[in-house]
Amino acid sequence: MKAIGYIHSLDINEPNALMDLEIDKPSASGRDLLIKISAIAVNPVDYKIRQRINPNGGEPKILGWDAVGEVVEIGADVTEFAVGDRVYYAGDLTKAGSNAEFQLVDERIVGKAPKSLSDSDAAALPLTTITAYELLFDHLELKQQDEKSGEVVLVVGAAGGVGSIMLQLLKVLTGATVIATASRESSKKWVQELGADYVVDHSKPMAEQIRALDIGEVTHVASLNNTHQYIDTYVDVMKPKGKLALIDDPESLDVAKLKQKSLSLHWEFMFTRSMFETDDIAEQSRLLTHVAALIDEGKIKTTVGKHLGKINAENLIEAHRTLEEGRAIGKLVLEGF
Repeated sequence: MKAIGYIHSLDINEPNALMDLEIDKPSASGRDLLIKISAIAVNPVDYKIRQRINPNGGEPKILGWDAVGEVVEIGADVTEFAVGDRVYYAGDLTKAGSNAEFQLVDERIVGKAPKSLSDSDAAALPLTTITAYELLFDHLELKQQDEKSGEVVLVVGAAGGVGSIMLQLLKVLTGATVIATASRESSKKWVQELGADYVVDHSKPMAEQIRALDIGEVTHVASLNNTHQYIDTYVDVMKPKGKLALIDDPESLDVAKLKQKSLSLHWEFMFTRSMFETDDIAEQSRLLTHVAALIDEGKIKTTVGKHLGKINAENLIEAHRTLEEGRAIGKLVLEGF
């Protein structure tokens, strides 16, 4: 089968940073589904792994953790899906990724794809949806409710992939007041369209801008990038006993600054459930199904920023380069081989 991968960890501008390959097609067993992939999306985790991990023994590393496709084979222990089902999922870091014609995925981290979206539009959603959902409801413990609450949520890095779905989940499922950060006019427009009540410019001192809104102290922070840069601001604007959750990888973080206000710190990593086969691993299937229903009801829209064409090395290199340079708004998707 066709696949795109790499043998050596290289700069994205080096020849063979990603290569078109021909590899063996896998077979399903246990709780695995074999998926024939239709469309994929690209995330920062793709380039981070390419930069940091050299494959062992000359075997190619296949990246990709966002896909839509059709179930073509099921393992003997599968109970929730059947051949022919159209599904979407982010997958498992410990297994081969979705930059291939076929992929094995545990049924417990797979959801039925939204019926109202095209393959490429649906492919933009799984990884960021799982990340945003788990961060908001597992870690920040926001309540899912219709009425307005007194919660004030600050989303930093709101125009990116995770932020783009998080803003929608906040508006549809919670009663929180939402502050998003954005610096460019295009980004400001994007986050406002997705449901931000207020927008502040993260390239300027944020504490003054937030206080000028006169909406009270921030109760929850979703820090999606540059946490080390903004930690002092968070401590400044947050209400005592507030909750801070992050997804990035700061080299160091002085968490002692959180003590005086008794702020709690939470790290969201959406691959934890699949990597460790946690007791609640099937929650990922449940939340993907929940969000698919919200999409089909017209309450949430796709977060595609740009369609880069077919799934091949040339187009994936362009996707990696765009993400590494921080130029993406919304998600980058590819479709077909």
